[in-house]
Amino acid sequence: MALPDHAQIDDDGRIHLGAPAPTPSPSTAAPTPEPTSPPLTRDAVDEVIRTAVSAAGLAPAQGRPTVAAGANSNRTGWMAVREKTAAQSEMNAICADLERQGWTLNPNGDRPDASRSYKRGGWYLLVSTRGKTQAPSNTSALTDSQTYLTLTGLQLNLSDIPLPEITVRIG
Repeated sequence: MALPDHAQIDDDGRIHLGAPAPTPSPSTAAPTPEPTSPPLTRDAVDEVIRTAVSAAGLAPAQGRPTVAAGANSNRTGWMAVREKTAAQSEMNAICADLERQGWTLNPNGDRPDASRSYKRGGWYLLVSTRGKTQAPSNTSALTDSQTYLTLTGLQLNLSDIPLPEITVRIG
């Protein structure tokens, strides 16, 4: 196995191994970024949640918002107490509707029987069922046949998170 004899970290925090990265000439066009959906507002995500909940045969009023309207522009959610026997099929219907609305499933780290996460327009949505042990502290107790069905929306700009300085030592 051959190891590179040169490591360089550029201003963006990218690590280049091997020969130094070439300096682009002014005539070189910048790479085209991957197509993304336009940024969504909190109100738009609230509507996505209401639509998906309704598509699962539930009235949004059967649950409650997890974040008060206007309280936080980059976080939202909805939660309802559901019978365990129905919660899985309701979660599946919600997820199917999110995909119909153009949300992209994140296949990594999800447990299809308990949680699934999606992304679109700078927002991430987690759809989950969770029982008593993971219940929020400000909620009422569940019976053994009940669980929480939740949708949690977070607006994340991962480019705002600073990368740690990395030192690569070879040899």
